[in-house]
Amino acid sequence: MNSGEADPLLMQGVALCAAIRSRQLSCAELMSACLDQIERLNPRFNAIVALQERALLLGLARQYDDELSGGQSRGPLHGVPFAVKDLELVNGIRTTFGSPLFKDFVPNTDSLMVGRLRQAGAILIGKTNTPEFGLGSHTYNAVYGATRNAYDPSRSAGGSSGGAAVALALRMLPFADGSDYGGSLRNPAGWNNVFGFRPSIGRVPSDGRDLWLPSIGVLGPMARSVADLALLLSVQAGYDARAPLSIDGEGSLFCGPLEAELKGKRIAWGADLGGHTPCESGVLDLCETALKTFESLGCVVEQAYPSYDLEALWRATISLRGWQQGAILLPFYRDPVRRALLTPQALFEIETGLALSAYDISAASTIRTEWYHACNRFFERYDYLILPTAQLFAFPVEWPWPREIAGGTLSTYHEWMKAALLISMSGCPALAAPAGFSAHGLPMGIQIIAPSRRERECLQLAYAYEAASQPVLARRPSNG
Repeated sequence: MNSGEADPLLMQGVALCAAIRSRQLSCAELMSACLDQIERLNPRFNAIVALQERALLLGLARQYDDELSGGQSRGPLHGVPFAVKDLELVNGIRTTFGSPLFKDFVPNTDSLMVGRLRQAGAILIGKTNTPEFGLGSHTYNAVYGATRNAYDPSRSAGGSSGGAAVALALRMLPFADGSDYGGSLRNPAGWNNVFGFRPSIGRVPSDGRDLWLPSIGVLGPMARSVADLALLLSVQAGYDARAPLSIDGEGSLFCGPLEAELKGKRIAWGADLGGHTPCESGVLDLCETALKTFESLGCVVEQAYPSYDLEALWRATISLRGWQQGAILLPFYRDPVRRALLTPQALFEIETGLALSAYDISAASTIRTEWYHACNRFFERYDYLILPTAQLFAFPVEWPWPREIAGGTLSTYHEWMKAALLISMSGCPALAAPAGFSAHGLPMGIQIIAPSRRERECLQLAYAYEAASQPVLARRPSNG
């Protein structure tokens, strides 16, 4: 790196990629800086797991530098260090899914999304930590232990993309991937003051045992800026014949300018959805303060949310999740030895699914369809819906999950994620952006929700919001 240039750890991902292309920054310099930061902070925060040998990674980075010297670039992420969430297969790197059942599993192939990262030039350095099979929004497991919040290591990082969010917040990595069923991109982003984006179903093609009955879960990007989010989404997105329900078009759709005219855009503030998603004291006040930024951009903000029977929707959510998640785990449940290694969260999903008939699943899916139509009607009046990314601030890392919110007892391990899960059921894209900090210094985020397949509109509003919210975004963890 040339004398006097910026510390690469403080640069945004788009700027890093440009500096590498112009050879103002070498791939080896960036790799060394990231590995030094991981060595310094990861023992305390436990965000990166299955980290590969330093000598191997530096050798790869120098190889990528040689390729650039010869006029060859692999793609937009050429030479960028990248750790993949430990739910995705990475050829040659241990992939545990956070489960002792897979503690020694080393795949010999990449998942579809990981193949796109590699093709775009990313250097895969290891994995980011996740809860067992991604269940729950608190990143801890019996293989690697707990990941700690970047702003308060006594607190949860969120999940299931908790390792990814913390690695970003602490500047161990410039980009991260995540997945989201019930808030797994959004909640950890909000709790670690970074961005996370749950796209529409099919926007980012993914592998699966069943390609015709798609999961509510999706893959998406995480980053420290909206421009970085868009760049990574451009790599992840795009039709693939191996995923028959993937959306037509190229990921390059997200490469263009994000500036847009927002004056007069109608924004609905959903708050706690009329009491259906109760929040810890301070959460709504903090998000309402963030809403003033949208008003400063010329948007019209009023309190509203889609009209539907949200309790019936929640019951349908529990049924569909139990069927979808339980079906994947059922073979382990049927083996008493392997069943003993499953968490209570996994057992809950499997046993929920086992109690359902095919007709029960069809009825729940019909409710999901009705909810989708209700949201479409809502978006005829409003351009966006805003909700908190979580219903409470990050809880102590020792808790498996919170047992109550605002004095009300929670009946499932994921009921505190209801504000995210109900949006997942709509199929709408939802972008998590930082909202601010509690009196105790804990971050919270907002979900920017747009109609189905309108990811670009989410990015445009978030881009303008980011530019107007620099004091919040500039508040870095004391350790980072």
